[in-house]
Amino acid sequence: MRYVLLIHDEEKTLLNLPPEQTQKLMADYMALTAEMSESGVRQASSRLRPVTTATTVRVRDGKTLTVDGPFAETKEQLGGFYLIDVKDLDEAIRWAAKIPSAKIGSVEVRPIWE
Repeated sequence: MRYVLLIHDEEKTLLNLPPEQTQKLMADYMALTAEMSESGVRQASSRLRPVTTATTVRVRDGKTLTVDGPFAETKEQLGGFYLIDVKDLDEAIRWAAKIPSAKIGSVEVRPIWE
């Protein structure tokens, strides 16, 4: 079964980490990505640019409306994702718990509608 692991962090916190902590966090992500790839569960993953680069699109009465930034103000922002293929939710949760940001933010585990 496929799941997307949506990684949420406080961008302000991440942007203000000391360089050595940022390097450690990125190294932890690279190690996890390698582990997921070697185990065969990772189908895709990516880090997202900050919410300041986002554009929200809505169509109302046939007109396309765009707004800079995310849909809603939140404490944590979507910062990246992993798409994995595992046997069940328990296994997806085990992988989500290994994501470095689970220690400082949160990881949402959502099944893909096949």
